[in-house]
Amino acid sequence: MANGRVALLLMALTLVGCSSRPEIPVANDQTLVMESTVLAAGITAQPPTLSTQEIQPVASSRLFNERAQPVTVNYRFFWYDARGLEMHPLEEPRSVTIPANASVTLYGSANFLGAHKVRLYLYL
Repeated sequence: MANGRVALLLMALTLVGCSSRPEIPVANDQTLVMESTVLAAGITAQPPTLSTQEIQPVASSRLFNERAQPVTVNYRFFWYDARGLEMHPLEEPRSVTIPANASVTLYGSANFLGAHKVRLYLYL
């Protein structure tokens, strides 16, 4: 009977360990995250820069399309406080179509006065 309880406890611990939500593994100082499909589509990007306009944090990043056809890229800015904690609610994902052999600048503004860091996530 004790063996059955131990087996049940081990199974429960295993299931708890498997229930974590998927995340993108990134370093704390990594401000630009691009999926490999974005690079394969011929898109390059500059890391986002953070500034303040009228006390509101604003980020911008320039994307370049090196292909001869337009590419639509999805993106989302993630905002972090002074302790490095992600600020919620998250911004809605957005998309932009980059013309062939051209560039666009993405802009995002935090709805949080305490935002000290930004990360840009790009995907197709």
